[in-house]
Amino acid sequence: MARYRIIVEYDGSPFHGWQRQENYDTVQQRLEEAISPMVPGRTVMHGAGRTDAGVHAFGQAAHFDVSGDFECFRIQECMNAHLVEAPITVLSVEKVADDFDARFGAVERSYLYRILNRRPKPSLEINRAWHVVQALDADRMHRAAQHLVGNHDFSTFRAANCIAKSPLKTLNSISVRRDGDLVLLEVAARSFLYHQVRNIVGSLCFVGAGRWSEEDFVEIFLAKDRKRAGPTAPACGLYFSWVRY
Repeated sequence: MARYRIIVEYDGSPFHGWQRQENYDTVQQRLEEAISPMVPGRTVMHGAGRTDAGVHAFGQAAHFDVSGDFECFRIQECMNAHLVEAPITVLSVEKVADDFDARFGAVERSYLYRILNRRPKPSLEINRAWHVVQALDADRMHRAAQHLVGNHDFSTFRAANCIAKSPLKTLNSISVRRDGDLVLLEVAARSFLYHQVRNIVGSLCFVGAGRWSEEDFVEIFLAKDRKRAGPTAPACGLYFSWVRY
């Protein structure tokens, strides 16, 4: 058996997330089908992050095992040829050690959230960013976000149906900046709670819009109560950026 790692980008809009599910079109299923012409039977793709429905990726990683030894370029060409009608692209293929694990071997994952902050409706950014009409102060959002860096109880930003054993997570970094009409939030950590990033974005938007002060944000974060936080930002603005091993 040989183990390979792939790096993939995709538009998550038409998919029901990463993970294979019966009766739903998913990224994992499409990738497994794309390798099947080379390898008979089902080849399981193990992803670094199980993105939700509608979430995109610039640099999702996955590993898989196959019988035999194939050229990496040949695998990439085969998969992309069978993904030509899907908004998924295999950016690279690399042969890795047998003990490499795309999910459990990751030491840091990064996500980007894109907010289109203007009054006119989007056309090019449909399903690519969250459209927020009210003016946002990215600097205020950035200052408030710095209180999240480090190891904390993130119950305030944890989805009700999160199955993680503990609400404790360590955020390595988080930043918010403006680029024209876009407000961009980047966050990095080893792992995240279910909807953690999208819930953080929803609350930071209250800060950016002047609805909450920085002190209000910190108080609500420390309350460890999801009901006191802001809304869950939509999936369309979230991108899996990269993973580090």
